[in-house]
Amino acid sequence: MASNPELDWRLTNQANYLMGETLRLSHFAIPIGKPEWDHEHCAFCWAKIVEAKLKKEGADLLIEAYTTENRHHWICPKCYEDFREIFQWKVVA
Repeated sequence: MASNPELDWRLTNQANYLMGETLRLSHFAIPIGKPEWDHEHCAFCWAKIVEAKLKKEGADLLIEAYTTENRHHWICPKCYEDFREIFQWKVVA
């Protein structure tokens, strides 16, 4: 968990839409019919999440992250670990 959540720059208003959400660890995939939607960002730190075929060696990109069931919000593994207790997330397979 973050050492002092009150001072963590990553926390803005995410509690309004991520508190108690059910998450799934998923690979990012470009939505069918939306080729321009080629990536997502972590809702906390803005890490970039891309489809595996778009990841270039050495690039600081993720291909897997936690996502809400509707796939509207993505959370990188580090932010998930830092905030999972605060946000009381449930994870499904």
